[in-house]
Amino acid sequence: GEKSAANLFAAIEARRAIPLDRFIYALGIRQIGQATARLLARRYGSLASWREAMTAAADERKGYPEEKKPETVGEAYADLCGIDQIGVAVADELTAFFRQERTEAIVAELEKRVTVEAAAAADSASPIAGKTIVFTGALSAMTRSEAKARAEALGAKVSGSVSKKTDYVVAGEDAGSKARRASELGVAVLSEEEWLSLIEKDRSRQRETA
Repeated sequence: GEKSAANLFAAIEARRAIPLDRFIYALGIRQIGQATARLLARRYGSLASWREAMTAAADERKGYPEEKKPETVGEAYADLCGIDQIGVAVADELTAFFRQERTEAIVAELEKRVTVEAAAAADSASPIAGKTIVFTGALSAMTRSEAKARAEALGAKVSGSVSKKTDYVVAGEDAGSKARRASELGVAVLSEEEWLSLIEKDRSRQRETA
């Protein structure tokens, strides 16, 4: 009996450290599945950063009609909506959750009982680590999904919309409004060839350090 009890307490203690994506998923927010939780964790990095961004987005969203475009609501809300594969519907579920009075108390109480681990840090030596990238138009060397996966593997943040926080827009064939928006905001627009050349620098670095 004592051995079983000791094992149980040891197992509980071992589970007190939880990755950020699992913590977000465990909150039970509508439309936030495991894949979306991973996107949020990758985007915001730490629990503190995520909470701060969600609180800011919730404050901005409050009182705005649904038809408002994200960029007219506020910067934090637009940034949330711009995360690839998230969009307005999911963003509104998140901001609704953070507008509830009990949310802050729930998260604070959980923080007392578990250690929430930050998302794995990106390789800072990567040329696109920490950069926000938007893909638009058709790519020839790889699919858009492959390009996004490659960018994320190198530590970049892939977004679905262009804002002042965007670092690069990769424009393939028939690039449309996103490329024009980038030009208006002064965001660097890369051709597919320039994009491939940029990420090739990382492969060269890895070969040199191998």
